[in-house]
Order: sequence, then C-alpha cells, then structure tokens
Amino acid sequence: MTVLTFTLIMLLGAICAGIIGSLSGLGGGIVVIPLLTILLGVDIHYAIGAALVSVIATSSGSAAAYVKEGIANMRLGMFLEIATTAGAVIGALISTAAPSSSIAILFGCALIFSAANSLRKKEEHIVTESSKLAERLKLPSTYPVVKGQEVAYGTKNVIGGFSMMGLAGVLSGMLGIGSGAFKVIAMDTIMRIPFKVSTTTSNFMMGVTALASCVIYLQKGYIVPDICLPVMIGVLIGAMIGSKILMATDPKKLRVFFAFIIFFLAFNMIYNGFKGKF
Repeated sequence: MTVLTFTLIMLLGAICAGIIGSLSGLGGGIVVIPLLTILLGVDIHYAIGAALVSVIATSSGSAAAYVKEGIANMRLGMFLEIATTAGAVIGALISTAAPSSSIAILFGCALIFSAANSLRKKEEHIVTESSKLAERLKLPSTYPVVKGQEVAYGTKNVIGGFSMMGLAGVLSGMLGIGSGAFKVIAMDTIMRIPFKVSTTTSNFMMGVTALASCVIYLQKGYIVPDICLPVMIGVLIGAMIGSKILMATDPKKLRVFFAFIIFFLAFNMIYNGFKGKF
C-alpha cells in the first residue's frame, strides 16, 4: 500500500468515524481507534495518540459555541479539570507501558459502557439547594432556556463528582477517548447538574483532558503527524456532516442504529485483544 493510498483511506475512514461519533453522541475519537487498529493495522498506541489529537480539535470547536451561549459552566469545568488532567497523565503513563492486547480489551469494555449509556433515557432534573462545599467554591450557576430567560441550578456531592472525574481522566489518558460518558455521569448523576449543562461542560473539558495525556504520548513518540493530520481533518469534517444529518432526521433512531455499530466494534476489539492480534 502506498503512502497516498494509506492517507486517503485514513481520511475517508476518519470522516465516517466523525459522522458515526456525532450521530451516536460519543465523538469521532471513539471510532477512530478500531478503524486504525483493526482495518489498517496501526499499533494501538499510535492510534490512541491520533484519537487524542482529534478529541482536542473537535472539543475546541464545539466548546467555544457552548461557552458563548452560556450553557457550559466554566467555573465547574475548570475545577473538575484538576482531577481529569491528573488522571489523564496517570492513564497515559500506564497505557504507554501496558501491553497492546490489554489496552484493546479495556477499550472494548469502555466502548460497550459508553454505547449503552448513550441509549439510556436522559431526564432533565434541577436541584435548587447546593452543598456547603459547592457554595464555597461558587459552583451553582444558571443556563439559558429561551432568549432572555435563565434557569438557576444547584450542585451536590462535589467530592464524589471530583473522584469520578479522576477515573474519567485515567480512562481518557489510557484509551484515547474523551470519556464523555463517565464525565456526564459524574456531573449528571452524582453532582445533580442539569443534563444540558453536564454534556456541554463535559465537551468543554475533553480537549484540556486530552491535551494533558497528549504530552506523554508526544514524549514517547506516539504522536505521528502522518497519522494525526488526516485523522483530525477527517473527524472534523465528519462531525460537521453528522450534525447536519442529525438536524434533518430522528436522533433517537440514529443513536440506536449507530450504538449497535459501536457494540460490534467493541466486541471486535475485545476478541482481537484476547487473541493477541494487537
């Protein structure tokens, strides 16, 4: 296979990954790793490095819009990033020293959990009272619902959410994923943040978390421009296409369909991991 053919396949595959990630709500980075490892035979550590770069690119683009609209809670995100960035560095150090087959199995399990979480029914809940620690840290805030109208919300269980964010950071650094499902659980289920705020704040945090682990992969030589550049461009294009498709179709049916594709990829990663094919 020539370099040009390899690059074109990566670019087209990354566009498809961006579309699937956008429609499933999981992000293109989570589909890039199976694409590179199973289809193109790229070492999983290099695939993780490319996926992290794509997470930074997509998060930076969408997070800017959420911050401008006032939905993402900047103060909450910056506080929880202390846990995610520390966890991401630890996860990256573990990943670069761990066998590829073990990482593939863990990645498949995380993929199954993320896909299953994307299918669960999301209910908007708003708590008005906050814990003393949340008030001391000034984490409660408001978010807009219609033009000129805002809803105030409180924050609970700061320590529990902070701890869960540390785990999300470790998984992000180890597997090259945004760990959005785990971050949303930390904010939505544990801290009782409204779902709309937790998803947008999670998106804002993903890029910073991925950047922290990227430093370790860069030092180890796993960030290769020849792989990262077409993957990053492809995922960005695919995410834009996916958002337009999402606007014109029923998102629930699409998410169910693409969640099953992700389940298939996850079981494939686990199977190949146990077979030692990585």
